[in-house]
Amino acid sequence: MSIETIVEAQAVTPLLTPKPRPDFVETEGVKDLTRRALGFLNAGFPLHFRGPAGTGKTTLALHVAAQLGRPVIVITGDNEMGTSDLVGSQKGYHYRKVVDQFIHNVTKFEETANQRWADNRLTTACREGYTLVYDEFTRSRPETHNVLLGVFEEKILVLPAQNRDESYIRVHPDFRAIMTSNPQEYAGVHSSQDALSDRLATIEVDYPDRNMEVSIAAARTGMPLLAVSKIVDLVREFRESGDYGQTPTMRASLMIARVAVREGMSPSIENDDFVQLCFDILGSRASVGDRVDVAERTRRLEVLRSLIALHCPPIPKGRSTKLSAVWNAKQQEESNHEN
Repeated sequence: MSIETIVEAQAVTPLLTPKPRPDFVETEGVKDLTRRALGFLNAGFPLHFRGPAGTGKTTLALHVAAQLGRPVIVITGDNEMGTSDLVGSQKGYHYRKVVDQFIHNVTKFEETANQRWADNRLTTACREGYTLVYDEFTRSRPETHNVLLGVFEEKILVLPAQNRDESYIRVHPDFRAIMTSNPQEYAGVHSSQDALSDRLATIEVDYPDRNMEVSIAAARTGMPLLAVSKIVDLVREFRESGDYGQTPTMRASLMIARVAVREGMSPSIENDDFVQLCFDILGSRASVGDRVDVAERTRRLEVLRSLIALHCPPIPKGRSTKLSAVWNAKQQEESNHEN
């Protein structure tokens, strides 16, 4: 009598089902970008959102992916990523155990463990027709993306020789790819090969306009429009001044507004805590990446202080905003929405 036990271990690919976030601001500009993006995707072309940090490329990519109504697989570019991280490799194991008792007083054991092929994220997306969101793809080495050339052009994914069961798969007709990159970043970024760039439908994403920044900051933080507009104007003018080492983006506005609301700070030059908050977030960007001497750093901080005084003047008595109460109301609203 023989007993055979087989156990297989396979890699599991995490899937996302993107849903519109309650604080997502969809302006006419965002609707236009979404319409153009879906036009390329529905025509079968891979999409590429390109723009500087803080312009909302990843959020926009996930928003567009949600419109397709398919499960989403997300990959983040990394210098250590190789082709196997996209396609797959010999990761799973096939265990086989045989107990042979053909002779009653003799027991024979036989165990074997053979590696099995396990699909990785690109292969799973191509096979099942999922949407692939490849965030900051230029952080991966260019040779990693050679496998994408056939996927985007011939709609065939060529598999490495380790997979003995099949040498290639035909890409599912519902497969879509959305990629993002930052052309201004220089640390840890590689140039994309022309063969790949030529296959991508690229849409440039710039910093949002003032009205959109104000709407987003108000929606994300719960701060009243009049108060949050002061912070947005402060950050935007500081960005335009050029007195920094790292470009202050909309994320700086969100940081200042969220902390100010949570701590009950009024956006005013008279509020020392608020001024210090602005210096912590914006002042730290005054010398990032540069060796700025003390005199130049002092000058930049004085420029920042003057901008705070300009956009966040003293608040007349009796009109001080109770921001902590606003924050509590926002938190309660989000809690009720989740429930």
